[in-house]
Amino acid sequence: RSPWGRLAPRGWLAAGRASPRLVLGVVFIALLLDNMLLTVVVPIIPTFLYMTEYEGANSSVAPAQPEPAPAALKAPPFSSVFSYFDNTTVTVSGPTSAMGSANGTKSSLPPRPPTSSSPLPSGCPEGDEFLAEENVRVGLLFASKALVQLVVNPSVGLLTNRIGYHIPMFIGFTIMFLSTVMFAFSGTYTLLFIARALQGVGSSFSSVAGLGMLASVYTDDFERGNAMGIALGGLALGVLIGAPFGSVMYEFVGKSSPFLVLAFLALLDGALQLCILQPSKISPESTKGTPLTTLLRDPYILVAAGALCFSNMGVAMLEPTLPIWMMQTMCSPKWQLGMAFLPASISYLIGTNLFGFLANKMGRWLCSLVGMAVVGISLLCVPLARNIYGLIGPNGGLGFAIGMVDSSMMPIMGYLVDLRHTSVYGNVYAIADVAFCMGFAVGPSTGGAIVRAVGFPWLMVVIGVINIAYAPLCWYLRNPPAKEEKIAILSQACPMQPKSYTAQKALRDFPLADDSDVEAENAE
Repeated sequence: RSPWGRLAPRGWLAAGRASPRLVLGVVFIALLLDNMLLTVVVPIIPTFLYMTEYEGANSSVAPAQPEPAPAALKAPPFSSVFSYFDNTTVTVSGPTSAMGSANGTKSSLPPRPPTSSSPLPSGCPEGDEFLAEENVRVGLLFASKALVQLVVNPSVGLLTNRIGYHIPMFIGFTIMFLSTVMFAFSGTYTLLFIARALQGVGSSFSSVAGLGMLASVYTDDFERGNAMGIALGGLALGVLIGAPFGSVMYEFVGKSSPFLVLAFLALLDGALQLCILQPSKISPESTKGTPLTTLLRDPYILVAAGALCFSNMGVAMLEPTLPIWMMQTMCSPKWQLGMAFLPASISYLIGTNLFGFLANKMGRWLCSLVGMAVVGISLLCVPLARNIYGLIGPNGGLGFAIGMVDSSMMPIMGYLVDLRHTSVYGNVYAIADVAFCMGFAVGPSTGGAIVRAVGFPWLMVVIGVINIAYAPLCWYLRNPPAKEEKIAILSQACPMQPKSYTAQKALRDFPLADDSDVEAENAE
């Protein structure tokens, strides 16, 4: 009973575990780190593979070229090597004397300025064949994370129903930490691919458990919408910081540096989870959740999942293809490849926080409909850019619009389960995450192939038109009907929304509190 007892660490931790705000903080940080790792590789991988594989392969034929460079008399043996490489980016030191012997003049030096920028992918890189191939390979590497997440998500949804959200959340942190360290020290495509796939497993645990935990802690629909908006702000902040942070650190410090910083931050997140979440505690849901197959047959959940999938597919297609397109058409230096995503990330951060609150007022269905239309228009404008400044408008619009869709659809998923099924959220957020991952799996893997077949501008046209065409389907979420048996339960006692429901209007009208709230509730 001592007042000092309340200030003791145990008392603080006990209060913290009961606080929805601290739970929200933990989920925010987990999503932040996951998405920093998701996007930090975007500017690094294309240039890293270009330098290690393309330039490495070309320079390996004459590894001793820097040593014999001063000896001009040894030029003839290298003349054939130079003619073989005269189209490539690696024409330094050694071959210059060969060029001199061929031309009988000092013209060996003029070719060097254009090529000196190429080996650093700071200028327009040559080797178009390699870059065309790299579009596909980088796309597959980026997609591997989402493909693995796609497979693991349903299992995580079932696991959270059985043992609660705390242990899966901590498992997610552990796998994420291992993946981050592996990225830091991987030097080949295969190891990078494995690290990216491993990240997918960790991300699946973190995102499904995190969003499900939020939905169970915030039971009021309005508060849940705001909490989801803040949590998605963590996701946005991760995307915001990731690409620019990765490109700047890679350019000025080295490849491993951004990953080691993230690994350290992940350790801090793990310590926070140990304090707040008690990951050793098994706390299964008190009621049995709706089976995944039943939720997948619900047309309203499918429409919401489709909106999440196609809106995010646009930016997912940009991630592997935009840096390579910029290298080819804008001769962009490495730091610009990540900075190009900065407008999208900033506007996504603004969009999720703004519409977490506003979507509830204007109607989440309308917010997502407008968002998808703007996503499509923004994507159509991306190929019109002639330099990095031309990308500010389209990428900014894209990020803002995806923020509108995400901050509307995440609460709708939880709301549809409350309205039409059992209020257990593991499975429905597994579906939401699967939809998100479908976009990030199909997007990069097909995007690279489409670019190779018809070019980057047509890729943007295809995905832009798909988003505009899908947008009207969001209208069906305007007034989703409740199940009859659900209305009977809700009419007795509903901790979610203490409102009265009438069975006669079960299949026609959205459950309403009173006449004055008709428009606001219908909008949801």
